[in-house]
Amino acid sequence: MTRRWRTAAWRGICVTAALALTALLPATGASAASADGDGGYAFAPDARTVTGAASTTDAVPLDPGTTYRSTLPDKGERYFRLELTAGTTAYVPVTAVPPAAATVSASDGIEVSIEDANGTACDYDSARFGAGLSPRPVTAVGRRDAGKALCQGAGTYYVVVERVVSGSRTTTPGSWDLEIAPVTEPALSRAGATTAPEVWNSASPEPLTSDPHHRTGGAGFSTARTLDQGVWQTGITPGQTLYYAVPVDWGQQLHATVDLGSSGGDARGYVSAALNLSLYNPVRGPVDDVSLGYDGTQKSSSLDPLPPVAYANRYAASGTENAVRFAGAYYLVVHLTGQTADTFGQGPYGVTLRVRVDGTPNSGPAYAGSSVPKGIFGVSWDRGGLLTAGSDDDTAMRALAAGGIGTGTALLLVLGVWTLTARRAQSRVSAQKPTA
Repeated sequence: MTRRWRTAAWRGICVTAALALTALLPATGASAASADGDGGYAFAPDARTVTGAASTTDAVPLDPGTTYRSTLPDKGERYFRLELTAGTTAYVPVTAVPPAAATVSASDGIEVSIEDANGTACDYDSARFGAGLSPRPVTAVGRRDAGKALCQGAGTYYVVVERVVSGSRTTTPGSWDLEIAPVTEPALSRAGATTAPEVWNSASPEPLTSDPHHRTGGAGFSTARTLDQGVWQTGITPGQTLYYAVPVDWGQQLHATVDLGSSGGDARGYVSAALNLSLYNPVRGPVDDVSLGYDGTQKSSSLDPLPPVAYANRYAASGTENAVRFAGAYYLVVHLTGQTADTFGQGPYGVTLRVRVDGTPNSGPAYAGSSVPKGIFGVSWDRGGLLTAGSDDDTAMRALAAGGIGTGTALLLVLGVWTLTARRAQSRVSAQKPTA
């Protein structure tokens, strides 16, 4: 092996290592991950593709903790299969992604239910596009609650997904993409309260007024960018949907306000439900949402006050309170309707999120086993990307530093190894040269 070849080889190895380390940095563009769906949605990169069956007989199994990708036709139901034990509560969130160019009506959407082997519906949920009339990802969650009278036994259950179509002639036919992410929650190790807390602080706090920090949003649940308490800003274009994740522990309350900045132009008009802010719980179940009408001047709205996160909230009659039933990542999803472009231009438009997390965390309930995926009902997951000050670039550096090494240090180490190796190779070659 010649000295020149050895040096070139080591240089190639070091450059490759440097590029690999650089790749660890989060992207700082419009999304932390590229969106590969027609509607601009970033599906989980490890999603397993499955085909929904037209009947229960051919239903393919779903494993909790695994994310799936499928399609939904414009007519007919699609079935999937779950095998559950008696004490397990199951949640099956289904996100439907229509093509970006599709035309939809306010009442179009999807319906998701779970049925037992006898065709009894355990629970169902639906999601609609609403007054914004904008094709965007919508999520509904089928549920089998082991604590309810129906569907308590162990055995085979079926997830049923169906389009909800208004019958309007303007609705674009064709299939939609689906992302399915089943989760299971174990029973408690000992009995707890069976009624929801009656007293909690329902007053709306003053929105935060600190200096804003830039934070681009993800393009799907799997690429949601983490937010801590603070004021966060980004840009959004008509038709775009941004995803953020806020860690909320047991006993804590989440408050969120969204501001849409002025258009900055001379255009006049009004867009109904131009901006939508939706909140989803750790199993992607809908919690609350607000919409803003827009006339080109700045607008603001807040989610309704939410109770502190508690296991017993599942016994509340209110769907909003019922959904705040476990700790974990709560998702703030922002969508700007495509109709905004027709009146006020392509943007981008400034969006500000004011996020507040109050309350002292507690230990939460004592589960008899582990959730699947493990740790989903807690905030012990990596908070290395959390940012209380600075920019997206600062966050990227912090995320890498949280892994035990910084980019500059990593590159210096690589270059150091390269230099040291090259010098040793040179020394060996010099020592082998015959003396004159």
